[in-house]
Amino acid sequence: MHSSYKYSILFLVCFLACAKEEPITLEETLGEIPMHFPEIEYPEDNNFSLERWQLGKRLFYDPILSIDNSISCASCHRPDLAFADDKTKSIGANNLIGRRNAPSLANVAFHPYYTREGGISTLEMQVLIPIQEHDEFNHNIVAIAEELNKDSTYVKESLEAYGRLPDSYVITRALANFERSLISGKSPYDLYLTQGFFPGFGNEEKQGMELFFSEKLACGSCHSGFDFTNYGLLNNGLYTEYEDEGRFRLTGNPEDKGVFKVPTLRNIGLSAPYMHDGSMETLTEVIDHYSQGANGHINQDPRIQGFEISETEKKNLILFLHSLTDHHFTSNPLFKE
Repeated sequence: MHSSYKYSILFLVCFLACAKEEPITLEETLGEIPMHFPEIEYPEDNNFSLERWQLGKRLFYDPILSIDNSISCASCHRPDLAFADDKTKSIGANNLIGRRNAPSLANVAFHPYYTREGGISTLEMQVLIPIQEHDEFNHNIVAIAEELNKDSTYVKESLEAYGRLPDSYVITRALANFERSLISGKSPYDLYLTQGFFPGFGNEEKQGMELFFSEKLACGSCHSGFDFTNYGLLNNGLYTEYEDEGRFRLTGNPEDKGVFKVPTLRNIGLSAPYMHDGSMETLTEVIDHYSQGANGHINQDPRIQGFEISETEKKNLILFLHSLTDHHFTSNPLFKE
C-alpha cells in the first residue's frame, strides 16, 4: 500500500471512530488492501484523500445525479449486495427499465477498462455513462454541476477536495475516488488462502475449489487471479441470437456480437440474477449452462466445451462460490449512507 494512502486511511478511521460510540475495528478500515492483492494505481490528478472520498461518497448516495431526483448510484449498486443489484435489469430515472443487469463495483479499482463492452479506459470516464444514458440517470453533467453550485455545502466540500467549484471534473473524480475504496478481499476463501485455515471454509468448499480450478471444469481459465476474472472480452454462448449484441455496439465488428467483459465471481452469492441481462436466477442454472456446452453461438469462446458434473460436485462447487462472499465488505459501516 502506498504510504500516503495508508496514512490517509488511518486518519479517516480515527476521525470516524471519534464520531461513534464504538471505535472502528481494523477489519472495518477503509480501503485496506489484502496482502494477496496488488496495489491500487491512482491517476496523478485523483490521488486518494479524505476530502475527495467524502465528497465522492456523498455524490454516490445523492439522487441529484438523476434527472428526476429519483435514484442515485446506490440505487443500482447496493452496499448490502456488494454494490450490485438484485433486479434482472436495473431501474433508471422516470422508472425506465435499463438495458442490463448492474454489475458489482467491488474491486473496480483494479479493472483495466469499464462497462460490459470494455470500451471505457478509466473509472473517471465511466462515471459519465450512467449519467447520460437515457434509461439510467438521463441527465447532463453540466446541469448537475449547476445544481451542486447552488448548495453551499457542496461548494465548500468541492473546494476542499479539488480546489475548484463543483464541475464535471470534480463530479467524475470524486465519484471515482470513492469507488476505488470499495475493496473486497476478506471472504472465507481469502481467509483460508492467507491463513491456511478458516472455520467457514471446510472440506466441501475445498473440494468445490479443486473442481473450480481443475482441467475438467476450467472455470479458472476465465475467472482467474485475485479478483476471479481475467477481465477478458468474450462470448459465453448465452444465446444463438443476442438481443443485446454487447461489444458489437461499440466496434461494429461481427466477431464482437455477444461479447461481454468477464465479470468477477467475488460475492457472486449476493448478486443474483446472473448474466448481462439477468436471465439466470440461480448458480445451478449458470453451472448447467456451462456443463451443457452453452448454446453454440458462432462467436462462442472455444474454451466452453461442456463437462460432466455430479450433483455432489455441483453442490460443492456452489458452496465454494458462496465462500467468495465477503461479509466484512458488505457490512462495513464506512461504506453505508
